[in-house]
Amino acid sequence: MAAKNRDKQPRTIRQRLLRGGVSALIWLGAITLYYVVYSLFFDTPTEYMMKHSTDLLREEYGRLEARYDSLRLVAENITERDRNIFRILFESDPYSLDEELRTEQLSRYEELQGESTYRLKRELGERTYEMEQRLSELEKSYDKIEQQIDSLGDMCNHIPAIQPVINPQLSLLTASYGMRIHPFFKTLKSHQGVDYTLPEGSRVFATADGTIKEVSTRSTSGQSVVIDHGNGFETSYSHLGKINVRKGEKVKRGDIIALSGNTGLSLAPHLHYEVRNNGMRVDPIHYFFLELSPAEYQRIIHIAQSGMQSFD
Repeated sequence: MAAKNRDKQPRTIRQRLLRGGVSALIWLGAITLYYVVYSLFFDTPTEYMMKHSTDLLREEYGRLEARYDSLRLVAENITERDRNIFRILFESDPYSLDEELRTEQLSRYEELQGESTYRLKRELGERTYEMEQRLSELEKSYDKIEQQIDSLGDMCNHIPAIQPVINPQLSLLTASYGMRIHPFFKTLKSHQGVDYTLPEGSRVFATADGTIKEVSTRSTSGQSVVIDHGNGFETSYSHLGKINVRKGEKVKRGDIIALSGNTGLSLAPHLHYEVRNNGMRVDPIHYFFLELSPAEYQRIIHIAQSGMQSFD
């Protein structure tokens, strides 16, 4: 009888342990099920904040996207109107630098896709080294320019260094230096200055200190002014509507010397501006350095290259 009781005791312990294990598994399953169900229908504070912050970002993105689409439509409309005006005035389609750049970028991208990772890394290293060398040369060049500027002193004011008109958006420049289509003969001709399209009566500024060398009222250039700045520099301003200076008068950079017009052999109201260095006409765009940042300088060159039609 005692032996039977001893056999029952281990069985009872095992049964209790088994029941405890089963109960633990049931509770664990119940807790897990509760957490899963709770997480499906309810959010923790952290999840709630993350979801709502995402909703705010999504709403903001939607507003920005709608604004971008609106601006894009306006920009496309302005571009198309500009192209139509160009076609009416010049009887030709405007040249698209953006399309050419996009084509070059796509072509280069296709080339890069076919190259190996090793080659790409090597090319990147070589270009980085070349860029470092160019930056070093550029720093030396800047140091040299600073030394030359210091040695010039007040003579810096006698170097043409600003635009002759108010043009903060750079959009008034319509014809640059180089071979351009003549507006009347429709043939290529050397255009030795830049043209600004602007309403008659707009202010025209002296681009550097100097002395009025010439004042002309009758020529193919219409009413025009030439300023001698010394150091071999001269600037000319043509097709003016009204001249405010006299021959021999001293002027300072930024002085209003005239108002723009449409006199002489001119297609439309504009200002033709030239820079001469030791008797040679040079590209005026490179003489706006006192007014333009490097990014604006690149932009105005891009704008100048897009126009093939002069106004005189």
